[in-house]
Amino acid sequence: MSAVPKDQPPASTAPNGDLLILSTLNDDGSRRWLKPRPSPGKFWHARRAVAYLLIAIFTAIPYLTINGKPAVLLDIIARRFTILGYTFLPTDTLLLAFTLLIIGLGIFLFTAIFGRVWCGWGCPQTVYMEYVFRPIERFFEGTPGRAKKGWLQHSPARKFLKLGVYFIVSCYLAHTFLAYFVGVDQLRIWVTRSPVNHPTAFAVMAIVTALMMFDFTFFREQTCLVVCPYGRFQSALIDRQSLIVAYDKNRGEPRGKKPAPHTGGPGDLSLKVIGDCVDCGMCVQTCPTGIDIRNGLQMECVHCTQCIDACDSVMAKLKRPLGLIRYASQAEIAGEPRRFFRPRIVVYPLILCILITGFVITLLTRTPFNATLLRTRGAPFIELPDGTIGNNARLKLVNREDQPVELHVTPLEHTNLKIEATTFTLAPSEIREFPIVISVARDQFQLGKATAAIKINGGKDTELVRTFQLVGPGSMHDAASKKAHESMHTDSPEHEKHDDETKEQPH
Repeated sequence: MSAVPKDQPPASTAPNGDLLILSTLNDDGSRRWLKPRPSPGKFWHARRAVAYLLIAIFTAIPYLTINGKPAVLLDIIARRFTILGYTFLPTDTLLLAFTLLIIGLGIFLFTAIFGRVWCGWGCPQTVYMEYVFRPIERFFEGTPGRAKKGWLQHSPARKFLKLGVYFIVSCYLAHTFLAYFVGVDQLRIWVTRSPVNHPTAFAVMAIVTALMMFDFTFFREQTCLVVCPYGRFQSALIDRQSLIVAYDKNRGEPRGKKPAPHTGGPGDLSLKVIGDCVDCGMCVQTCPTGIDIRNGLQMECVHCTQCIDACDSVMAKLKRPLGLIRYASQAEIAGEPRRFFRPRIVVYPLILCILITGFVITLLTRTPFNATLLRTRGAPFIELPDGTIGNNARLKLVNREDQPVELHVTPLEHTNLKIEATTFTLAPSEIREFPIVISVARDQFQLGKATAAIKINGGKDTELVRTFQLVGPGSMHDAASKKAHESMHTDSPEHEKHDDETKEQPH
């Protein structure tokens, strides 16, 4: 395998025809630093417009409010998640399950139809790397493939200036990212106050900034190739009908430069027929992950379409049809008929409709508060002075509203229950447990068990009914005590002597 110069994109194949090693590694195992050559074209300009729009949205969302709430606030410490004006609490597990399933299945469906379009057009790693950090790098170090101009490209301080700008951008990214989790008001306090007053918060900001700096300065495309699992999943998520960035081998092979028209006679066969690919290598030089798209579908391809723009520019100069590299499916490239409807394209939307319906129904029927009855530790029951049997319990109440709520707990109608505490007040979005004692007359127990039903009323015609299994005399606890007592009596010598006498008596 021939050596490939460092810091240059590798060729597609070695002289012996074998594929080269990873695009980010040299033959000796050292890191190959990729500096892709930009290829402005229709896709590049469209992606840049989408990228800057996404950056603006990403920056603005923490400052937007809906119904007096942040548009998005994922408060992990307080366990409150506000999304589009709705606040979700840890007790909303069913809504969370529906949300995760909808997102996961949506990714499956989107990938089955459009391939890895998200990676090339919407992923923050690609957006900031290709349209923020690489332009900064080219400003200070020059554009690959072009002559270096200006004092910056020749100044020894250019690397320090570049890192300084990288640091400023990383601070912006880190603080914007943290605003989604702590809110802009809290973040403003962190930024304006001295680190001495909040060392933990300052450490969090410093660590996040350092991670951003490490990612976009050093790790770069390795995030897509090594860390992100999405590329490895594509073999299971796509099929031959999925949209990919593809090279048309039928049209491009064999590669080479077409010779000038010959003047030989009709029987002159000295010239062989070659494809449209002139093997200029522009598709490799412009690839941000350093691969050769002509080798077919690869895990490293992020569908950035830079190879499409580069190839189209070459075809245009040579006055040949565009689209040698284009958005297509494997079936289309192979000449097979295009089939949009296939099992996964039908099954995924059906399941998504069911999940979305379940989410909407759960959201619309969600009560302003929630209540759960839990048993406490210790004695299973107690006998109260009035002769009734009481059970200690914990009433876990959740206020889902943004205002205080007063809840009233009463026995369900036509029951003989008694409850000591009956009124509880909760702050906005508060989750709290209250100890209560539920008692009932002794004659209400059957085989040591009785069912208690209580009603929790929060006003606005909203009430919940919760049942609780009471234990009392004759329960398993009493049976275990009685059995232990009988066992001790049975094992006594007098009892054994009585049994022996009984055996000796004639029947």
